[in-house]
Amino acid sequence: MESTDSRLESLERRCRRLQSLTLAALAFGVLGVGLAVLRPWLSDGEELVTSRLTLRDERGRTRATLSAQAGGEGGLVLHDGEGRPRALLGVDSSGSPRLRFATAEGAMLAELTVYSEEAPRLVLGSNTGSEFFSVGMMSDGSSRLELADGDGRPRAILGADEHGSPGLLLVDRKGQPRASLRVSPKDEASLILEGVDGAVFRAPTPVQ
Repeated sequence: MESTDSRLESLERRCRRLQSLTLAALAFGVLGVGLAVLRPWLSDGEELVTSRLTLRDERGRTRATLSAQAGGEGGLVLHDGEGRPRALLGVDSSGSPRLRFATAEGAMLAELTVYSEEAPRLVLGSNTGSEFFSVGMMSDGSSRLELADGDGRPRAILGADEHGSPGLLLVDRKGQPRASLRVSPKDEASLILEGVDGAVFRAPTPVQ
């Protein structure tokens, strides 16, 4: 006759086997439900096909969205812990790729865009929303660097035309040119300074 201890051990083993079978059944059930939910988006190649995908954290706040729009735009947006969009990697309707970083309030801090497959442009901004630095290349081969004041008005412009000839332009708060330094395609240098009273200094001096 079995002792009480051996009967208890046998009962415990049966309970453990029953628990294992129950967990396995639950796992297969969850897997089946998941496949049933995803089936409308699964193609023959077992790929997930959808126009928008959203990832949320344990608090239900959006942390990332991946979307594709009918107009050809698409991108990945990353959100901070409060669900606010802070970074974007996307392509606009013209096919230009863009990388953008923003403050929690949505003001642009940095943006890199490539236009027409050959014209990259980098812009830096302040948390007030104004741009203070930008550098880029145009589709004609010219390049341009701008420094702006606190109100976003360009004050210093350094660039080179399509021939590679460099130039520097300094502008006052009203947008009027005050100083210009340039080297022509023929390697001829020129300097122009304009005073507040309208007086102009030129070098070299024009021939009368």
